[in-house]
Amino acid sequence: MRNFKNVHHYIFGRDSIQELENVLKEKYQNDNSFSVYLIDIFFKDKDLTKKLPIKQKSDIVVYVDSKDEPHADYINTLVKEIKVQSKRILPAAVIGIGGGTTMDIAKCLSILLTNPGKAEDYQGWDLVKNPAIYKIAIPTISGTGSEVTRTAVLTSKIQKLGINSDYSIYDQIILDPNLMKTVPKDQFVYTAMDCYIHCVESLRGNIIDELSQAFAEKSLELVRDTLLGETNPEKLMVASYFGGLAVANSNVGICHPLSYGLSLVLGYHHGIANCIAFNQLDEYYTKEVKEFRKILKKFDVSLPRYITKRVSQDKIDKMISATLRNEKPLCNAFGENWRDIFTAEKVKQILLRM
Repeated sequence: MRNFKNVHHYIFGRDSIQELENVLKEKYQNDNSFSVYLIDIFFKDKDLTKKLPIKQKSDIVVYVDSKDEPHADYINTLVKEIKVQSKRILPAAVIGIGGGTTMDIAKCLSILLTNPGKAEDYQGWDLVKNPAIYKIAIPTISGTGSEVTRTAVLTSKIQKLGINSDYSIYDQIILDPNLMKTVPKDQFVYTAMDCYIHCVESLRGNIIDELSQAFAEKSLELVRDTLLGETNPEKLMVASYFGGLAVANSNVGICHPLSYGLSLVLGYHHGIANCIAFNQLDEYYTKEVKEFRKILKKFDVSLPRYITKRVSQDKIDKMISATLRNEKPLCNAFGENWRDIFTAEKVKQILLRM
């Protein structure tokens, strides 16, 4: 039995980003207090950035290139740079503005500013010892659930495995549906499907309770409404929030471990990697995969095909290893004897179909 932690505060509604200044005022102890802003580079010189209460002389602003997954090397370099710029004075807040990548980088930074060592030292479950810097998430795209989960997705040289800790959870989130106006169609589908897959894997797993089931069922209802019905950013933001809570109280399953290998070895972003993997899981999620293909057709989105056709055996082996390293999700999917069911050969068969 676990004592679950959730986000302490949230603000929801159109134009709610304007409340950020009031939130920060409560955290600033004096005129020298400052924040670190991590903003998706897409918004550089855009209207969103102009709305932020950035203190020009003291706040630190980093524009994040979200084309790549969060990598330990980048986090380690960023921590050093922030410490130099701030003269080793800790910020009052770390603010992540963007999609899952930017929000996960903000999580990692807030942890590494108060904990010794490197980012890769904390890949795993409950390895963080010291409380992180107060952090705020402002998602500009919804579905990953990063704004609410205890996982900071992280890739290192040897593995893709998140920093899974209560200290990863955001203290404050601001959910402003207006910020989703700029999301490209394909990216909208990939991140919404991340939410969809979270819920399916949670509901089909062995580690679930009534509370998790309630979150997952409502999230799945909302994400289906916006993917199969009329697109609705408010519904997707709520779906992402509930989906993140569902996974936090249970776990993911087969798809996510498979997607980690695609990200680690082939460089695919988390959302599209999940979609590529999910498309090959008819055996496990027959109804849902069929529905997924209907969604792709509706939005006229095509997945990459034959991506493992010319991949070397060494890289296939690395993808298999990256998949099987995720013991908790696979235990959730198959039970304690998952190693006898989801073997390396089985993983290879699925990978080669991609």
